[in-house]
Amino acid sequence: MKSYSTTKNIIKIFIILLSFITKSNSDEKNITYMQILQNPNDLDLNLKYAQQQGKIGNHKQTISTLERLNMLYPENIEIKLYLLSVLVQTDAPQKAFNIIDDIKLRKDVSAEDLESVAEIEDELKGRAEPKLWNFYADISTGVIHSNNVNNVSKTRTKLSSDSIVAFDSAKHDRTLSGSLGLTATRSIGEASSFMINLSQTESEQYFETSDDYDTYGLTLAFDTLVGNQSLSPYLMLSKTDYEDDADSFSLMSGIGGYFSVGERHSFSYGYSYSDSKGNNNSSDTTANETNAIGHSYIIGHDYIFSDLISTSIGLGYSDSDAKIDAGNDYETYDINLRINFAFPWAYISIGDAISFNDYKKADSTVTSNRIRSDVTNTFDIMLTKALGDFFPSLDPNRAFFINLSYEKVISEANILNYDYIGDSFSLSFSRSFKLN
Repeated sequence: MKSYSTTKNIIKIFIILLSFITKSNSDEKNITYMQILQNPNDLDLNLKYAQQQGKIGNHKQTISTLERLNMLYPENIEIKLYLLSVLVQTDAPQKAFNIIDDIKLRKDVSAEDLESVAEIEDELKGRAEPKLWNFYADISTGVIHSNNVNNVSKTRTKLSSDSIVAFDSAKHDRTLSGSLGLTATRSIGEASSFMINLSQTESEQYFETSDDYDTYGLTLAFDTLVGNQSLSPYLMLSKTDYEDDADSFSLMSGIGGYFSVGERHSFSYGYSYSDSKGNNNSSDTTANETNAIGHSYIIGHDYIFSDLISTSIGLGYSDSDAKIDAGNDYETYDINLRINFAFPWAYISIGDAISFNDYKKADSTVTSNRIRSDVTNTFDIMLTKALGDFFPSLDPNRAFFINLSYEKVISEANILNYDYIGDSFSLSFSRSFKLN
């Protein structure tokens, strides 16, 4: 475990600079939130992630990470001091006072540290009431190139009412996308918080312009600690407006959680309920036939091999019950594996997911004598890096992130419509801002 300075001077620097300073900035790693979800109890990795999030102003993630580590490593004084410094700069006095009381009870705290903590306590007592709400903005933009954007079958033919016809859709295409998210958070008590997120995403294809769409989303979430478990119930509303296709609306609610066992193992679980609707229009008169109620269940396990390597495995089951049965009822069984590498020069994640889809009734618009069944294998590799590592003059604070990814999808089905192969490459940039 990496050692972090805890002297009085460093604590004062925390307060003045509003950041956590490690012994050496040269060994910082670019770490994503996905990596943290897969490695929730990796001390060194999480401390580096907290530092990076603090630099870009995402103090909610910094505090959440440090609070979890403080629970996992209650004897680690460095974590307490780091958490205290962040709470001071984010105007969270009640949480800060609790940490101060905890530090005062420790017998291994130096006189210098106790003196600095006392100074911080005096400063907090003299401050005005903190902000009830904190506001953030997230922006991203990217491009995806796909060699089979419309999942055209291997033979470029398909069944339509028991007859074989040609696929008339384009295969190769480029998709430009951009998104904006606005988030408001508020702490509730000492171990809980409430979050509201508004989002808008725009997608435009170069050839298949009829598939262009805008998606608008609203998410309400509540995070809380119950014993050694983190629980997150949520509600999500989403509306998608297509250029030509039928618009759609979905509502999803659920709960997710995770807990750690020892320093290397962590487990996750979740359940979600969804209600999706399609709105018929002149170009799609049967969209409402896919209106469906869905139930999904997931369990997962993460394992930390070292500071460099971690793995995760997940199992899932979902059931979709269409309100108008036209061969749209199905069950899905999922298994996914992922290995993560936290290199000093980049974060790389490699994954493979297999989905088994079993439909409950034949779709007469395709074929009347065969019930669809297919297996989809999705392989992907992702690389994440701070843009400032390539262009220091453009991003001196390493606040912008560049993401590269490759994905290969192989679908094998008993109906030729759904028997296809596709490859895609993507490049995206992202940035987070604190607004108050």
